[in-house]
Amino acid sequence: MPLHPQYDAMLRQAAAADLPPLVEMPISAGREMFRAMQPEAPEVAVGAVDEVDAGGVPVRLYRPVGDGPFPVVMMFHGGGWVIGDLDTADCQCREVCNGAAALVASVDYRLAPEHRFPAAADDCYSATQWMARHAADFQGDASRLAVAGDSAGGNLAAVVAQMARDRGGPDIAFQLLAYPVTDGRQCAASLRENAEGYLLTTEAMRWFWNHYAPTADDRLHPRASPLLASAFSNLPPALVLTAEFDPLRDEGEAYADALAAAGVRVEKIRYDGFIHGFLSHSRTIPATRTALTRACAALREALT
Repeated sequence: MPLHPQYDAMLRQAAAADLPPLVEMPISAGREMFRAMQPEAPEVAVGAVDEVDAGGVPVRLYRPVGDGPFPVVMMFHGGGWVIGDLDTADCQCREVCNGAAALVASVDYRLAPEHRFPAAADDCYSATQWMARHAADFQGDASRLAVAGDSAGGNLAAVVAQMARDRGGPDIAFQLLAYPVTDGRQCAASLRENAEGYLLTTEAMRWFWNHYAPTADDRLHPRASPLLASAFSNLPPALVLTAEFDPLRDEGEAYADALAAAGVRVEKIRYDGFIHGFLSHSRTIPATRTALTRACAALREALT
């Protein structure tokens, strides 16, 4: 399919702005640019928002309106393990809190290159363990626990699900993986087909990997590349979302296929005409609300 008209207009506008490529910026400037790129929109109201220390990992909790106990969704933000933070993920977390009627725990994991692999994965797993122990303190129900994330956050959600399986818990009921990074070998055809012109570029993905996991041993470790795990059985059911015009399309779909081949219940949806990052575009590209609505419905169904 052709690029969705709303994305075509957005990309034309981005090209006209003539900003320097992320890979040519200092890290601090790239982080600030990513913050500035987040759409300005009215704040989505939720029941309550709290900042907590999850055993040394900062977490922002979003609680829906009403009385708990609520299911718990661990949310890991995108940004290539290098950029992104609690504020860039704020709108998406609020949408999921309301749409899934869940207590959302947004994890402020350490970023590379200051903290390279496996710091982000370790923080996300540690925060998930902590929430499983303390969910009841915040009207959460740890017996209904999901992991979720987009892009690098999808990578971390998949990795945390594998770590929980391999380390004896906590029990995870569902994983929502939106256009996840899964393979540090960077050999998928979509990395060539969609190398540039769609905001996320293949060159930027190399830049992210070089900051997060610069050595071959680290990059090919399953905690960095969940597609390279030795086994995919006994993992939580999953919804894997991908975009047609995304360098990461094929590795996300390959991960869904690996789960399915191992007998894991998985739904794989490719959104034709969309680009990387579409879940965070729901307030500016109305067509993407279909994907956000499906993601929230999947969480509700899995955590009922």
